[in-house]
Amino acid sequence: MRDAYADQLDGIRQDLVTMSRLVRTAVSQATESLLNGDANRAEQVISSDAEIDRKREEIEERSFELLSLQNPVAGDLRMLIAALRMVSEFERMGDLSVHVAKIARLRVPEIAVPEELEPTISRMAAIAEVMVGKVEVIIAERDADGARQLEEADEEMDKLRRSSFRDLLDSDWKHGVEAAVDIALLGRYYERIADHAVSIARRVAFLVTGDMPSPSDA
Repeated sequence: MRDAYADQLDGIRQDLVTMSRLVRTAVSQATESLLNGDANRAEQVISSDAEIDRKREEIEERSFELLSLQNPVAGDLRMLIAALRMVSEFERMGDLSVHVAKIARLRVPEIAVPEELEPTISRMAAIAEVMVGKVEVIIAERDADGARQLEEADEEMDKLRRSSFRDLLDSDWKHGVEAAVDIALLGRYYERIADHAVSIARRVAFLVTGDMPSPSDA
């Protein structure tokens, strides 16, 4: 009976890894659609969000079942509670990827990102994708140290967002209000994806150590 219970817990961990992988793909494809003006790719991101939602429902159902039937204690209880919170963050990251894809689709056949902002947005997108990929590894390997290392990437993301705002407010901005709104939203979406990645990583550190690190500790 306990072996089956352990297998169920491990299955939830593996499902979290799978959900992370789905989100990483969504972030990557949303960025591709954005930078290439690819409406078909944008549609793929939008339609694939249902798969992320289904995975959240599956993990929640299995976690609640274990909570109600097995009466877990200590580390197992922490793991299930953390899983319930992490799936919500993953789902939100998927939603943010959809928002990026919708901006891309709205501007086709044009590209939403002005040429001079492309390096900044591309870098933000790359950081977001790398951070989600690291979360995947952190969950799979229960890597508390790796969880803390995400803070540096998040700091770079914050700097890039501030840089993009300076560009928008510059007197030389010549792309109009519509493009300014797009860039402001895109910066926010990628920044929030990074924030969710850091939050999930902190929960993994909580699973491993029993302590939830504060932002200054992560």
